[in-house]
Amino acid sequence: MMKYLLSLAALCGSLLGVSAQSRIETFTLESWVLGAPKTCSVYLPDGYDASQKNYPVLYLLHGASDDHTAWVERGQVRRIADAAFAEGVAQPMVIVMPDASGEGPNRTGRHMGYFDVEGWPYETFFFEEFMPAVERRYRIAGDKAHRAVAGLSMGGGGTVVYAMRHPELFGSACSLSGLLDTFPVPRKDDPAFQQSVTDNSPVRMLETFSEEAVAPLRTVRWRIDCGDDDFLYACNIRLYALMRERRIPLQYRMRDGGHTWHYWQTGLAQILTFISVGFGA
Repeated sequence: MMKYLLSLAALCGSLLGVSAQSRIETFTLESWVLGAPKTCSVYLPDGYDASQKNYPVLYLLHGASDDHTAWVERGQVRRIADAAFAEGVAQPMVIVMPDASGEGPNRTGRHMGYFDVEGWPYETFFFEEFMPAVERRYRIAGDKAHRAVAGLSMGGGGTVVYAMRHPELFGSACSLSGLLDTFPVPRKDDPAFQQSVTDNSPVRMLETFSEEAVAPLRTVRWRIDCGDDDFLYACNIRLYALMRERRIPLQYRMRDGGHTWHYWQTGLAQILTFISVGFGA
């Protein structure tokens, strides 16, 4: 009973914002791959500054028309993570939120997205420059078992593709309302982005992968989550069916909700628990 009361008190204090000493900081990398600076937001858990331990890491990807601040300002990542860690339902971890925004006032112009396009090799930047720089700067365990990737919408698609292409790097991959195939309705903005989504469709990838290519995907802990009122439900169900057909273990969740921040906030809390199981003790 005493242990329960202490946990409850810690959780209440976290929700009130009075006990947890977590913080969000920004880190700007002058990229030689992109020829431009890129900034990320980084969540550091309570105790990070006082300890010398290496932490697990979650790369948390934003959606279209947002940037690296979206999970901080709209997704309430600090509140959700503080509560999960205080309650003991997830392990303290570093959460890295990169920037894949486009140009223009709505961030949907040129250079939006997580994949390589002509003149903007973002995926190359992410793996060859960004991840190594982040994991040198922060005390991150830096092995597959303690590294996860997750994201919403456009970032959900990026999550699945990144883990499919690099199963040796990620222990867990979690997509929320993922853009996992071509657009249900064509967009009128950046055509290069739309083509990059088509060219990097995880549904199409899984349809064509050989058994040799599929085997490493079974070493990743997969979680796919999409609301029953989400306009992207069909491609999420299709990916689930393909994973079952290809004997890739996964958790699939379809909860009540649509393509909204409320859905993603509640989904993030569940993701933190899911990936913490993968991190182990």
